[in-house]
Amino acid sequence: MAICQGKSTRSPSGARRVANRGKRKSELGRESAETRLGEKRLRKIRTRGGNEKHRLAGDNKINVIDTDGKAHTVEIYNVIENSANPNYVRRNIITKGAIVETELGHAKVTSRPGQDGVINGVIVE
Repeated sequence: MAICQGKSTRSPSGARRVANRGKRKSELGRESAETRLGEKRLRKIRTRGGNEKHRLAGDNKINVIDTDGKAHTVEIYNVIENSANPNYVRRNIITKGAIVETELGHAKVTSRPGQDGVINGVIVE
């Protein structure tokens, strides 16, 4: 069954709302990308208007900006913390805001890998 991002069938009190119309194509949602730590894998997704979005299914490299403002592409060793979901740390899932361990130190992910198709970050001290 499709994931719908339309109006809920329940009101805040829990009462059932009677729908005055069905689902619309514009309200279609998709399952989350859940970018994992591992070899690089990209998925292309067709979006509205025939455009393409690159979902990063897995990667082990991150583009890091250090304290001097220089960019480095380094390897990710481990996921240290993820405020989106504590279980993502155990499963090594990378989202925006996740803290990862690299050879330059801990880095915070600033991009959205499931939307952008790349992992960017900054060094956290």
